Amino acid sequence: MDTFHHISVADVAERGAEVTVVDIRDPQSFGQSHMPGATHLSNDNFAAFLSSTPKHTPVVVVCYHGISSQQAARVIAAQGFAEVYSMDGGFEAWRQQQPVIAE
Repeated sequence: MDTFHHISVADVAERGAEVTVVDIRDPQSFGQSHMPGATHLSNDNFAAFLSSTPKHTPVVVVCYHGISSQQAARVIAAQGFAEVYSMDGGFEAWRQQQPVIAE
């Protein structure tokens, strides 16, 4: 599979722990607040993520507003992941509708 799908904030919240959420925002923004259970994904840990995550795992990619996550989702899907999503509206949409983790 080399394509991804769009998913809404509500659908991500409903699926909960069933999906792996990866946040591609900068480390400072991720450190300030992020979605519960999200993993920060960067160039530094991308290869490790690919090798340690089963390809059947549903992956939701999150950025600031849902734009950059589309390209990242496409790249992850091209690595053989069966179910990859870009969350519409990004972290800002989540922050307005759901709880966040602030550190």
